[in-house]
Amino acid sequence: MPNDDIKKVVLAYSGGLDTSIIIPWLKENYNNCEVIAVSGNVGQADELEGLEEKALKTGASKLYVLDLTDEYVNEYIIPTMKAGAVYEDYLLGTSTARPCIAKGLVEIALKEGADAIAHGCTGKGNDQVRFELAIKHFAPNMKIIAPWREWTIQSREEEIDYAEAHNVSLKINRETNYSKDKNLWHLSHEGLDLEDTGNEPLYEKPGFLEMSVSPLDAPDEPLYLTIDFEQGIPTALNDEKLSAKEIILKLNELGGKNGIGLLDIVENRLIGMKCRGVYETPGGTILYKAHEYLESVCLDKMTMHEKQKLAVTYAELVYNGQWFTPLREALAAFVDKTQEKVTGKVRLKLYKGNIIKAGVWSEYSLYSENIATFGKSDYNQKDAEGFINLYGLPIKVQAMVDGKK
Repeated sequence: MPNDDIKKVVLAYSGGLDTSIIIPWLKENYNNCEVIAVSGNVGQADELEGLEEKALKTGASKLYVLDLTDEYVNEYIIPTMKAGAVYEDYLLGTSTARPCIAKGLVEIALKEGADAIAHGCTGKGNDQVRFELAIKHFAPNMKIIAPWREWTIQSREEEIDYAEAHNVSLKINRETNYSKDKNLWHLSHEGLDLEDTGNEPLYEKPGFLEMSVSPLDAPDEPLYLTIDFEQGIPTALNDEKLSAKEIILKLNELGGKNGIGLLDIVENRLIGMKCRGVYETPGGTILYKAHEYLESVCLDKMTMHEKQKLAVTYAELVYNGQWFTPLREALAAFVDKTQEKVTGKVRLKLYKGNIIKAGVWSEYSLYSENIATFGKSDYNQKDAEGFINLYGLPIKVQAMVDGKK
């Protein structure tokens, strides 16, 4: 579609630096098209304040704020957590949010009869892939505009220059210009001093951490908590029945106060480059640890090991933007089958950035103290002799053959 034929664009709008200047840029470069801003609420809280006024003042015709929090938790976070999917220690906070938001973008674009969908992802990052693959799934013929792949702006400093020239108000300045992504699952920090891998993150600097505190500033007394699961889904915190979203929010508070969930990582991006970032995922880190703890007593050996191998594939699919694919859905079905008896209670102790196991109980536990004990038990130790002879037979035969040679 020629640029002049684009009359209406739906923009994935956060109110941050990138999307704030994209509104006037679209109008300048796409024949003064109508820009409809869409913000997906996935738990970024205070970042939504004043968003409508800002979007309209910058040139948008309207702003949609979609409450996606329940959908995000139940249909993206929990399935990924049940899978045990971790990408290079990263708990996929941004990766899971993008397909959820993109789905909402397409719904509004189709409702409004938009000619195109625009986003503020850079040409270096993963999010451009995550957004666009999801858009292609729901609207395969929709034109996608990615200004970072078109404009002459080369840096965040030049973005600020553009914003100042177009009277676009910003909440950041050149000294606090970290690239951040926040939702109810995590907060990421990239850029500035973090681009030098020799620099230690400024965990103790006031204002750097938002969801957590440095372990150095955490309480001197440990905090105990319990989490109940039913078929792999968290259902109660400290014996109080809550939704999964409510549990995550409360765990964010408890974990954050105790310095839980800080991750400094140099990760391998989808396009091949390495990128350094700092993540805050207090509640998610606790939930992953608790779920893994419960699985250790509820899953048999072969299922657990196969699930651990497939978790790597699941994580790569999510990280690489392939949420809406047959393979991801097939793996999710496998995971759901493994979770049928992952029901029980876990107790954990939080202390200065550490999560310490403190007890696990399940009616489906495969752990038998009577069998595992070092004391008298029903296990017949003589049974091992025949097993070892058969298990070691190929090794013995190979040694005999090698000895003759």
